[in-house]
Amino acid sequence: MPRFFRYLYRVPLLLVHALIGLPIVLLLLSPAFGRFSIYGERVDQWAAGFWSRLLVRIFGLRMRRFGTPLPGAVLFVANHISWIDICVLHSQRWMAFVAKAEIERWPLIGTVVSHAGTIYHHRGSNDSLHGVMHQMLERLQTGFAVGVFPEGRTHSGHAIGVFHARIFQPAVLAGTPAQPIAIKYGDKGDAQVLMAFGPKENFFSNLWRVLGEPPRPCEVHFLEPVAAHEDGRRKMADLCRQRIVDVMAAS
Repeated sequence: MPRFFRYLYRVPLLLVHALIGLPIVLLLLSPAFGRFSIYGERVDQWAAGFWSRLLVRIFGLRMRRFGTPLPGAVLFVANHISWIDICVLHSQRWMAFVAKAEIERWPLIGTVVSHAGTIYHHRGSNDSLHGVMHQMLERLQTGFAVGVFPEGRTHSGHAIGVFHARIFQPAVLAGTPAQPIAIKYGDKGDAQVLMAFGPKENFFSNLWRVLGEPPRPCEVHFLEPVAAHEDGRRKMADLCRQRIVDVMAAS
């Protein structure tokens, strides 16, 4: 199907999702609904996941999950390709993300993830980093899951960057495990580069291009957890990265 025809039905669906679905999910994300549950999950967390599942579907992604996400307090660590990674992960398991402060200003995504408890970091600010670490530790110690992208930024899709070890420190202090997650776009990961930001692409131009892409699978691999290591956060970072690299390399 030509790109033009995909826009014909996806743009209206996205508008309905934004204009009707967004106010509803924001209402359900309010603290008043946090006391209630649906299908064994808190209403606010279920709402974020349901909204994300519909969004990735509109963008033509057909989700395939491998492995099982850990319950309770856990540090989820994933490779980072695109802005849509957050929605992909929220579609599978609720978690409070650590993200760059710019995301708060993004339409749709920023509004939902902010109300879902995202922890924002101002790059280059040590005070901001200290605050992020404190909030992460607090969330983990109170039994909540936190999601991070240890590469620190999105990549082109050709390779996985170095994992910054300091982002694992709250898990070490809280004694909680880190579970690596490999995100693969397309058949056997053949669409990583297509989903990534292209040269000079911003959020809007990438969103528009991806919205017109053909339907494709998206695999989310929840891998063997890595226990909190007293001998160092670097070991946790390296083990998580290697497990993700191994899955990405598998055919």
